[in-house]
Amino acid sequence: MSDKQKITPHIALILKTLPLKPGVYRFLDDSGKIIYIGKAKLLKKRVSSYFNKNHDLGKVRVMVPKIADIQTTVVDTEWEALLLENSMIKEYRPRYNVMLKDDKTYPWIAISKEEFPRIFATRQPDKSKQELFGPYPSGRFMHILLDTIFEVFPIRTCKLITQHTRPCLQFHIKKCAAPCAGLISKEEYQENIKKAVEIIKGNNNAVIRQLKEEMMQFANQWEFEKAQTLKEKIAVLETYKGKSVVVNPEITNCDVFTIQMDEDAAYLNFLRIIEGSIIQAYTLELIKIGDLSKEDLLLMGMVEIEKRFGPLSKEVIVPFIPEIKLDRVIFTSPQRGDKKKLLELSEKNVRFFILEKRKQEELIDPNRHANRILKTLMNDLGMDRLPERIECFDNSNTGGDEPVAAMVCFINGKPDKKEYRHFNIKTVVGPDDFASMEEVITRRYSRVLEEQTPLPDLIIIDGGKGQLGAAYQALVQLNIQDKVMLIGIAKRLEDIYKIGESLPLYIDKKSESQKLLQNIRDEVHRFGITHHRKRRAKKSIASELDQITGIGPKTKEQLLSHFKSVKKIKEATFEQLAAVIGSAKAGIVTAFFAT
Repeated sequence: MSDKQKITPHIALILKTLPLKPGVYRFLDDSGKIIYIGKAKLLKKRVSSYFNKNHDLGKVRVMVPKIADIQTTVVDTEWEALLLENSMIKEYRPRYNVMLKDDKTYPWIAISKEEFPRIFATRQPDKSKQELFGPYPSGRFMHILLDTIFEVFPIRTCKLITQHTRPCLQFHIKKCAAPCAGLISKEEYQENIKKAVEIIKGNNNAVIRQLKEEMMQFANQWEFEKAQTLKEKIAVLETYKGKSVVVNPEITNCDVFTIQMDEDAAYLNFLRIIEGSIIQAYTLELIKIGDLSKEDLLLMGMVEIEKRFGPLSKEVIVPFIPEIKLDRVIFTSPQRGDKKKLLELSEKNVRFFILEKRKQEELIDPNRHANRILKTLMNDLGMDRLPERIECFDNSNTGGDEPVAAMVCFINGKPDKKEYRHFNIKTVVGPDDFASMEEVITRRYSRVLEEQTPLPDLIIIDGGKGQLGAAYQALVQLNIQDKVMLIGIAKRLEDIYKIGESLPLYIDKKSESQKLLQNIRDEVHRFGITHHRKRRAKKSIASELDQITGIGPKTKEQLLSHFKSVKKIKEATFEQLAAVIGSAKAGIVTAFFAT
């Protein structure tokens, strides 16, 4: 049996929504324990590979059936994924990482805490005895950096320093200043170490400026040999430029929080930084209660994170500074630099978490988003069922000329255009919107009852109390007033009214339910106006041709069918007209438009 056949519905759902982005993935067993951490250039491709083929490696074949959940952390580059993977493996020590190929420790640059310090590479960093910089995922890059430092500064490389009367070979090839033979003072040696640290941090220009000043001093004192030596060192540093710190060691022991909110919940992303590396990453979902502010939700999330991951760090990086003051915590909100980049990385992860969650929900329930809006609308209007079918009406006339009405239909919050209807007002003379609305509602639902098609759950009238009352009278006459919910949207203030209530309903103007009502109202307005304009244009064309004596309805229809517009009929030659309606009638039309 292949691994693919063992995929659970939960895992299958996660695999469908993974991004094609670099990051770190974590496999968890059914107890919630992390059993494997890996890195990927493309998360979707790498993680899916565990489940879509048989594996020859025994440990992978044993591990895959134990995967009950998958967590991911998105990063900007594959290089960042390497660093994050290494940090997390050290923190969690997953069972199936122990013998795998990628389970390695990245090297650090260490400076020993001695009277005459050494600078060296190590894979066993010891903060108590060393000043550390790194880690470096690229050993080659680190060694180029060290070679540059040793080329510029004569720093000792021997492990034991003892007093000698004669220096070793390293001194003679200008690779060491021979502190063991007392040929360099402690102060001068420490100055070289300080300059080396600046280079490691990427502050090459500051060191180059200082060396140039020293070179000019030697030149002014006619010590040209020393000036030349400094010139050669400057040339080496000019060749090697650029930021050299892989992970800024100054960003240490801090927590990063970002928060994003939607209608129902808040999502809080948490990153913990220790010694310049991310060792923990987690996104917490908080169900919103009442009208809690973003700050309230952020602080609630911090309390929950502290329960799960231990006390907050002394420095907490946040997108905004909370008003609350904590004695043991300093809040910072960076606007630029490496800390700002950490904040942006956290924001990217919370956005991905929300996107992934919504994709999964959409796969499980394609109508979930629409149902949530309809449920909100149901509660706002005090309905006893979801308004799955909504029909909305609007009158359109200009001074009583060609009065028409339009109806649009929304099913599950989306327009169903095959259900749209136009109505030409038949029984009302003059601009009487109330009577016109009563006629349209009566005609519409008389036919619905006759044909036994579904009644809507909600009827919307694009008009104020007068039109709402007229529509209600029509429903009463049909004895269906208790079977549907009826509301009106006043044109002026967009207030929403119900029958029997003098004051409008209060619905948040920015809510999704209010936006849905506005979308429906705008759609019926567009649909009605378009139809009304077509009727008026058609009447205008017909009335102009009606003035031609001797041209009947059939001839008018032939002309409009062929030439498409009165303007083109006017521009047509006698021969063109005769080809369509004959010479006699062509002469009549030509003579009419010539006058």
